[in-house]
Amino acid sequence: MTGPADESRRLAVRLFLTSFIALFLELMIIRWAPSVVRLVAYYANLMLISSFLGLGAGAIAARVRARFFGWFPVLLAAEIALLFLLREQALPGSDVEQRFFGVAPRWTGYLMLVGIFVSNALTFVPLGQQVGLLFQALPPLRAYAWDLGGSLSGTIAFGVFSFTRFSPVAGMAAVMAVFLALAGRRTRLWSAPLFVALLAWVWAAQDPTTIWSPYHHITVEEEGRAGPADLTAAGRAGLDPPTYVARVNQHFYQHHGSIDPARYTPGTVRAGLIGAVREQYVLPYLLSPGRARVVVLGAGGGVDVEGALLSGVERVDAVEIDPALVQLCRRLNPAKVYDDPRVRVHIDDARAFLERAARDRGGRGPGYDHVVYGYLDSQALFSSMTSLRLDGYTYTVEGIRAGYEVLGEDGLLSLSFVAPQDWLVLKLIRMVREATGREPVVYAHARQVVVCASRKKVADPPESLGRFQRIALEPGEVDVPTDDWPYLYLSRKTIPSDYLIVIGLLLALSMASLLALRGGGLGADDGHFLMLGLGFLLLQTRSIGDCSLYFGTTWLVTTLVVTGVLVMVLAANAVAARMRRFSPVLYLPLFAALLLLYVVPRQSVLGLPLGGRLLWTLLVVPLPVFFAGLIFSTTFREAAQPAALFGSNLIGAVIGGFGEYVGMAAGNRVLLLIVIAAYAGSLVFRAAAGRRRVGQTTAGA
Repeated sequence: MTGPADESRRLAVRLFLTSFIALFLELMIIRWAPSVVRLVAYYANLMLISSFLGLGAGAIAARVRARFFGWFPVLLAAEIALLFLLREQALPGSDVEQRFFGVAPRWTGYLMLVGIFVSNALTFVPLGQQVGLLFQALPPLRAYAWDLGGSLSGTIAFGVFSFTRFSPVAGMAAVMAVFLALAGRRTRLWSAPLFVALLAWVWAAQDPTTIWSPYHHITVEEEGRAGPADLTAAGRAGLDPPTYVARVNQHFYQHHGSIDPARYTPGTVRAGLIGAVREQYVLPYLLSPGRARVVVLGAGGGVDVEGALLSGVERVDAVEIDPALVQLCRRLNPAKVYDDPRVRVHIDDARAFLERAARDRGGRGPGYDHVVYGYLDSQALFSSMTSLRLDGYTYTVEGIRAGYEVLGEDGLLSLSFVAPQDWLVLKLIRMVREATGREPVVYAHARQVVVCASRKKVADPPESLGRFQRIALEPGEVDVPTDDWPYLYLSRKTIPSDYLIVIGLLLALSMASLLALRGGGLGADDGHFLMLGLGFLLLQTRSIGDCSLYFGTTWLVTTLVVTGVLVMVLAANAVAARMRRFSPVLYLPLFAALLLLYVVPRQSVLGLPLGGRLLWTLLVVPLPVFFAGLIFSTTFREAAQPAALFGSNLIGAVIGGFGEYVGMAAGNRVLLLIVIAAYAGSLVFRAAAGRRRVGQTTAGA
């Protein structure tokens, strides 16, 4: 026999587990979907937003009689089937944004994207409804605490799982196991076989060479060989070793093999090809020979490092953010460059490494003779919380300046890039010019471009170096990427039209869902919680961007920021439980903290030593989150319909996620103004709700 306390505890644990699998599955799908459908690679943040849409709509649907929890296996199966059905679809191209391997934009591509996002939203509706029902059954603040606890645990568990040994099969199996534990006996009887079939399908569809790094889904192919790569001869010594191609999300990413012509039979076609490839990696050393100390940023497959060693460099610092690419090079490249005693490997973000090197140097020491920006060109977003790519803060004026500052007195900076469009070449040249104050020397061949800037003027640079010809582009208007607008791949400050199309359709769907499920229209309380959700997600996005600039765009930074935000909200909820009532005065420290973040330039924080940046990140950045959490919890405690208002809050987060794209057109600093406006809107709606309650009380008297 169980009492009320036992039943309350059972419901709380059920809420914790539901929130856990909702968050874990959300991150799982975001991580896995781009590896199946290349179409999703640059839209991962919209996958996150559609998850919020499903959870929010589900929470609001707690008021309807129909129960959807048992439909979760079917909806998950439908989403997986849709992803596999569309796996051959190419990424839509854009005339204002460079997307590697994109095709001409078509309406069918946009419709397929919307279909994927809608399918993903529907998958989360049953989980959202379950959360909403449990919110109705428990005291609001207690329910919110258990929901936050489950979300926090899901975030930490996925972070560890993703970094150590990510597997879509293992991840989905964990979600399915928790669901079966929560489901009724009849649901378990038919859903368990369905889950087994889904797991078998996902396992069978995986490439046998698949490697899941913290950032990429990598597969390997042997050049000149059809079918799966034969890795038995990988890294062998002797003449004519095999070369390999590493693919990310189904498309070419980098070569893995030696560029030393001495390793290939002279006079053969392959030796000629290797000699031609070698040119791009040794070009800077031909332009300015005699380099002793070099740093290679984006070392990856090791060919830039081998180019330096073949040019006689005495010491190379090889910087690569993805440890899996370094391990792959150790296995596949017969040159064994990462085992060479002249090479030191640093698993780090390129910008963070440079900032630290500049601070460590402090005007002392010889500096680097050569800073090499390898082919860092990112083919994915670095986080599902932002539209910023993995190399976003590396390719800015400030990022290039950080590289220039670690050069010795006659050092050379070189930047290699695959640039299919003239406007992208022009942006690279202007970015280097503004960062260094020097007129760069530029060489190009086909789509490859090498931009060089020296501390001392290079005397009479040759017109050609191998196949590469020296070029000079006509002046043109381009927006140069900066830390406030880190969008190298956009031709100008704008939101690409296809983003606007997809966002518009999903936003209309979000608002239609909210209006339909809420029935009798939206009230001031809905507006209050919707605005809180909008401000919260945009604030979290901004915090991830700031901390990534301060410490690097690594998976760990993103995980720690999201974890820190949830911990701060959980702490605010605990403090709110001890407060007697909501007070509008709570908005004063919220706005003060937001204004502080707006007024203090990020470059000032970036210039602080590690301890100062940590203090700013731990004490100042979370302050608005804490006070916003207090406002949410103290007003949520009074909610007559907690599930519906929690759903409105999640729908607000959907809108806030769309708002992040404003940064593409106006810069990231503007996002804080939108956050301030959102919280001001929540204050206005809260005041209106208070007046309505006073009016109802007076009328009742």
